[in-house]
Amino acid sequence: MIKLSTLLIAATVVSGSMVFSAPAKADNQLAVSVCEYIAADDKNRLRSKLKSSRVKIRNLYDAVLCNGNNLLRHAIASNAADAGEYVVKNLSKSALSDGADIAWAEANGHGGSALIAVIKDRAGL
Repeated sequence: MIKLSTLLIAATVVSGSMVFSAPAKADNQLAVSVCEYIAADDKNRLRSKLKSSRVKIRNLYDAVLCNGNNLLRHAIASNAADAGEYVVKNLSKSALSDGADIAWAEANGHGGSALIAVIKDRAGL
């Protein structure tokens, strides 16, 4: 009887770990896809991927880093005007109002990016 219960517990732990490993792979793939679409300045595929995954930019903004940068900074560094504008328009004004992304862009040689004006307009800066 002890062997049967030990086997049952082990089977439960193994099957439970398999069930919970799949969403982590899906989330990782979503993050990679979002970063790739932003870098390629492909707003339509970005929007489609988010819609099919039922995720909003606001929910991903703080959680996903692309090459060590948040989504907006990644768009600025990649010179992705269309995808970056899509990100800006889908973020809350309060997320942009501190001006940290603008300061980062100017400090890192991206002061001439078209996204700076879009950020300032959206945030009211």
